[in-house]
Amino acid sequence: QLSSKYTHITLDNRTEYVRLAINYRLHEFDEQVAAVREGMARVVPVPLLSLFTGYELETMVCGSPDIPLHLLKSVATYKGIEPSASLIQWFWEVMESFSNTERSLFLRFVWGRTRLPRTIADFRGRDFVIQVLDKYNPPDHFLPESYTCFFLLKLPRYSCKQVLEEKLKYAIHFCKSIDTDDYARIALTGEPAADDSSDDSENEDVDSFASDSTQDYLTGH
Repeated sequence: QLSSKYTHITLDNRTEYVRLAINYRLHEFDEQVAAVREGMARVVPVPLLSLFTGYELETMVCGSPDIPLHLLKSVATYKGIEPSASLIQWFWEVMESFSNTERSLFLRFVWGRTRLPRTIADFRGRDFVIQVLDKYNPPDHFLPESYTCFFLLKLPRYSCKQVLEEKLKYAIHFCKSIDTDDYARIALTGEPAADDSSDDSENEDVDSFASDSTQDYLTGH
């Protein structure tokens, strides 16, 4: 009716046109919204949803759009390095300097999601593991690696904070593929991808949990 009734907007019909346009935009997705509501009602009684604001409900379901580093630090554990080591201090300083968008990209790189859970309890025992390995030689020539299934970040022993920041920023902005890494290598070389655990005796306790079909990782080399 909106498009067929008014082929031209004039001073005389502008008010009616605006009223119809607003009404159309407010109700153009009524059918889809009703389907979403019906689906949610099968999980949560709809009357209970009125107890929360839209922001509160979004935060409960998706986590906070802000990335609080104190929460990430509280679930961090370290392998192959002490928490007081310079490399770890550089890492957290770089994370502090990141914008919220960059922190979200970092989470996408290391965990396959863009938001943190709301509280420590919501992590359900899942630690953020930072593992530092000596197999990268020379270390400044390598990018970080991540195993998204295990919330695991592998870092070379970078020589300075500047190199760490440069490599980490490159990784989070350009290393976004998760499931297709091994397939891409097979397609290019005709050979199955090498098993990373064979060169990494320090990480056997982690890699032993990962089968070929479940090992999601991002590599920069």
